[in-house]
Amino acid sequence: MVAGATLAIVTALGALEQPPTEAVQTPAAPTGSAAATAATLTDAVARYRAALADATGSEGVARQEREAATTALAQAAAEQAAVGEWAAALYQRSTAERWPLAALSVHSPASTPDVLHAQGLAEQLADEQEAQVARAAEAAVRAAEHTDAAGAAAADAAAARSRAAGVLAEVRDLVDDLDPAVAAEWAASSTSATSADQDARNDAALAGWQGYLAQLAAAGVTPPAAADLLDPASLPAGLAPARDAAGAPVAGVAATYVAGRTLTVLPAETIAAVSAAFALLGKPYLPGQTGPDAYGCGVFASTAWTSAGIGLTSDLAEQWAAGTPVAVGQLQVGDLVFTTDPGTGLDDVGLYVGGTSVVSASADRWQVAVHEVADLSTAVRVTVPATTPTPLPVPITGDATCSAPHPAAGDATAAVSGAWGGFANGQVPADQLCAVGPGQRLRCDAAAAYTAMSAAYEAAFGAPLCITDSYRSLDAQVDAHHRKPKITAVPGTSNHGWGLAVDLCGGVNVFGTAQTAWMQVNAGHFGWVHPDWAQATGSNPEPWHWEYGTLT
Repeated sequence: MVAGATLAIVTALGALEQPPTEAVQTPAAPTGSAAATAATLTDAVARYRAALADATGSEGVARQEREAATTALAQAAAEQAAVGEWAAALYQRSTAERWPLAALSVHSPASTPDVLHAQGLAEQLADEQEAQVARAAEAAVRAAEHTDAAGAAAADAAAARSRAAGVLAEVRDLVDDLDPAVAAEWAASSTSATSADQDARNDAALAGWQGYLAQLAAAGVTPPAAADLLDPASLPAGLAPARDAAGAPVAGVAATYVAGRTLTVLPAETIAAVSAAFALLGKPYLPGQTGPDAYGCGVFASTAWTSAGIGLTSDLAEQWAAGTPVAVGQLQVGDLVFTTDPGTGLDDVGLYVGGTSVVSASADRWQVAVHEVADLSTAVRVTVPATTPTPLPVPITGDATCSAPHPAAGDATAAVSGAWGGFANGQVPADQLCAVGPGQRLRCDAAAAYTAMSAAYEAAFGAPLCITDSYRSLDAQVDAHHRKPKITAVPGTSNHGWGLAVDLCGGVNVFGTAQTAWMQVNAGHFGWVHPDWAQATGSNPEPWHWEYGTLT
């Protein structure tokens, strides 16, 4: 979601009120109930998705069994129809045709061969008809078996969906009791590294969110459930309708008055969803990943709202259909903001977090990050479910790219060149990279994924990953290529020059070790791959060389 120009956002009650920046304290890591809340909700999201996966699998089995039952019934009907035709024909036959042996006579010995032949044909026909009757019975039995299996699978699917609904109910119970102070600590719990300029944007948005939660806590406001804010004419005691710029009431939020000021009151689910989104800041973007170590854009939005007890799939069209459309000029915090693309339709999604800011897992930033609301955006409020099907704002014509940058005009290779941030290979400023060890730096999403992988490695081997090389400047590439021309990339083309490759030691640098085996099994989970050319059977075997993401 890259904004071409800053978009003026006018919320129903204005931007979230923020106390002085110095009054906001950002904890370095979750403690106490915030850590417990985060762990409980992470587990709940995993259980919810597992239940949905079970339901989807069982529904697929039920469909297959119903189709098999239909096929078997059709076969049974065809066999039974053939049996019926045979029975009707048999009824019309003469006695001699039914029992040829009755024509045997000692007075006509010459006719005996013909009679016996006719008897043989009659017996063969009878055997064929008995087989047809048996096939019809077998097909009917198979149809019944498939029908029973379909019913059992459908029951399994219903049970799985019931489990999923139960998980959401558990989450909503927890969210209903979520203290704003705990939510503020949870929101600030991310420890993933980002670049300096992204840190500034993230910190500013987080400070605003924590300031808002501090005001709720100071005012003693308990955020109500979303269902209690659907009707502006019937709100919990102490709350008044929120109104838009034209004075019309706004569904899904409310207002209260504290010390002579109007304070927006968001639903408890929104408090949880936005806090969950902030807690994922810095997590790597990887298409198709479902967390908890990396996310695609749709999965990120799904995770945030599922953490609030509102189950969303990762499909952008289904996310759009889950809520009520709202004008971009009337956004409320927590609204899902979609960007559109002429080539795909709905292309990216994030959560609005106040002012002109959205937080999302987008391809143009490689991480969960705060950025400007994009031009040509559209939005829905999932705390106000759609009562009737809402047409998509644009037709879906392709797979969402999560704001992947387009190739420059006339540059057919730009989409896969690895170029990023407007910097050339080996000429990336230090403040755009993140540390992964003394003297070692990577692009920040790769650094976050590497750090998570190193922690998992340490749990297995008692020590973190050993790293000897990461980002290489152009000068360093020239030097390396001069010394080792046969095994280094041409300067300016190395993936080290993008901050997306590492050379490892400590056992990973030798084929056949337990450390190398661990990497081969687990590294892909964190987005790290061992390129074909570097494998034992590759053109230039290098067990120590690993790369982040899908690279050329």
